[in-house]
Amino acid sequence: MTLKIGWIGCGVHATQMLLPQLLRHDVEIAALCDVDGARLAVAGRQFGVARLTGDAQALIATPGLDAIGMAVGPDQHLAFGLAALDRGLPVFMEKPPAGSAEGARALRAAAERAGKPLLLGFMKRYSVGNRIAANILRSGRFGPVLGLTGYYMTAPGYFAGNVDYTGFFLHHCVHYMDLVSFLVSPVRAIDARKVEKTPGRLLFHMHVDFDCGAIGTIAMGTVQSRGTPVERIELMGDHQRLEVEDVVEVRWHRDPPFKTADLQATLSDDVDTLAWKPNFTAAANEDHKGYHALLADVVPALGGAETPAPTIADGVVAMERLETLRGVLGL
Repeated sequence: MTLKIGWIGCGVHATQMLLPQLLRHDVEIAALCDVDGARLAVAGRQFGVARLTGDAQALIATPGLDAIGMAVGPDQHLAFGLAALDRGLPVFMEKPPAGSAEGARALRAAAERAGKPLLLGFMKRYSVGNRIAANILRSGRFGPVLGLTGYYMTAPGYFAGNVDYTGFFLHHCVHYMDLVSFLVSPVRAIDARKVEKTPGRLLFHMHVDFDCGAIGTIAMGTVQSRGTPVERIELMGDHQRLEVEDVVEVRWHRDPPFKTADLQATLSDDVDTLAWKPNFTAAANEDHKGYHALLADVVPALGGAETPAPTIADGVVAMERLETLRGVLGL
């Protein structure tokens, strides 16, 4: 059965990242909402939607909808998510689910009362390189993870004359509050150190202790250009190492022998390094960032199926970790 979705928020992220990938699934966008009338009209034309409104509550009340989707601000996610769940509608929303852990917990409680799923856009789980790494880890061929090292940087584009790191933490750092446990295990403790060159130019190292005994260090900050590579993950095991560069390049280092002195040396598929990166010249609508793969789990979950799609329970954990991190950094 085609799922009829009402969608709130027609900004660049929604119209360029989410909605095009959503329509590759068995979905009809039955209604659209945005407070910007011109932007709403363009989105209606782009996605062939006739029912348009600037009132989110009116969209949520539209007869015949099976689910609500949204990509707006944290406060709107909370308010509109509560309203949709109150009407008994399942919800998909971009991260973060709210501006605070308290708001995320309110959404979790509302989803439990309604008996409906609230699913979140933690697409880093589905980014192709991260997904390959996770599948290797879950295969049992890697062994226990001993450590995670990485960085996830951005530029100071969240500040317009007023340095407030809230947007940076809520829209950027929250991804890794979720991703580290997806790759390793639940987090037992967080510590961090920071350097702030000038207001808005922040760099911090987050140190993580995992329940499984592994340790981790992740550098995050606002001191790099978005025009350069800004993301890297390395997972360390016993004579094993997985490296994911910018979500589209994977290297799996294992335990090969020295080959220089061996005249019969060759490459072995069970001990030598394996590497992968995508063919960007292929004429295919691939989504390496992971939105299509995420929505492949979200759409059936909105229809009542059990899938691995991230839920509001995951969002609560991520938001609580984020607030712990901000407290440690004093930001």
